[in-house]
Amino acid sequence: MKKKVIVLGSTGSIGISTLDVIASMPDRFEVVGLSAYGNESALLAQAELFGTDNTALSGRRPANPRIRRSLEDGLLGMIRETEADIVVNGISGAAGFLPSIASLESGRTLALANKETLVMAGDLIKILASKKNVSIIPVDSEHSAIFQMFHKFGSASISGVLLTASGGAFRDLPKEKLARVGPEDALRHPTWNMGKKITIDSASLANKGLEVIEAHHLFDMPPEKIRVLIHPQSYVHSLIETLEGSMYAQIGRPDMRIPILNALTYPEPVSYEPGRFNLAGMNLSFSEPDFDKYPMLSLAYDALRRGGSYPLVYNAANEVAVQAFIDGVISFPGIGELVSRTLDSVSWPEFSAVEEVLLLDKRARLSALRFIT
Repeated sequence: MKKKVIVLGSTGSIGISTLDVIASMPDRFEVVGLSAYGNESALLAQAELFGTDNTALSGRRPANPRIRRSLEDGLLGMIRETEADIVVNGISGAAGFLPSIASLESGRTLALANKETLVMAGDLIKILASKKNVSIIPVDSEHSAIFQMFHKFGSASISGVLLTASGGAFRDLPKEKLARVGPEDALRHPTWNMGKKITIDSASLANKGLEVIEAHHLFDMPPEKIRVLIHPQSYVHSLIETLEGSMYAQIGRPDMRIPILNALTYPEPVSYEPGRFNLAGMNLSFSEPDFDKYPMLSLAYDALRRGGSYPLVYNAANEVAVQAFIDGVISFPGIGELVSRTLDSVSWPEFSAVEEVLLLDKRARLSALRFIT
């Protein structure tokens, strides 16, 4: 029987890669729902190709009547009303939080590429998943690698995890030159082909900071047991450290189709020829991150240690800062400065419900915006 899949953010990089995997295995998967933010023409083309009428455009009201649902309520309604086995959440940023909630509440397995879901409210999300008895399967290449190794080795034998980072567009640029870089420079990622926001986050290492927080929730690891290594080649996606001190790495192509496939087929391993490659002749290098050059990484660790709503504020302030950088309002180093000021601006309260998460997210964004203006 084919596995029924809803793809959220289907016109973005994760969505396109997901549909590429599904198209290569038509006997295994059936697309039953698609959503995009604003690219209506691409969404319609995908719906035609995969034969589904369940489509949602979340960023604006659609012009074409074939897209029956629109805006936020329509997207969440599509998730709740469409019969599906798994939802791939490839939506970027905090906009993916409520779709993750709707997926879990509907009893769907959640293939999660939207790391902000767990960063904003990891404890609430895990409680909901447990209550509904559904799985959260990470799609990020780093967390996908750790997820696989946890299931192969067993959590009791693992003492720590190491997330690798390419270093982004500025890994070879001295810190003193960062004030002169622009968005077009930050978008020249040396390894991965990703969306605009995540590529800039990679340049600042905010993306790795978000992944540290996500790893804490996914694998129940304290901050001191989650390390980051700069690995420019991007072939080693993550490592685990076992109790006796050995390290084990997951090595693969820097190709998001592979972790997406692993999420879609879990727990069944399948053959996938595009994933094969030869390590002969390759040199793999690793180095410690420069926390002075990348303050967004140290701020993420600090937010995680402070707990409560601080990771949520970190994410919200970063989204505001990245947009301000894209708009030319602040410099690249200004991203970290803005996030730091927002985190320290008030004593951010705890939360215990989804509604409180949304209110705090809005409050954090307004606070960050005040530091710009």
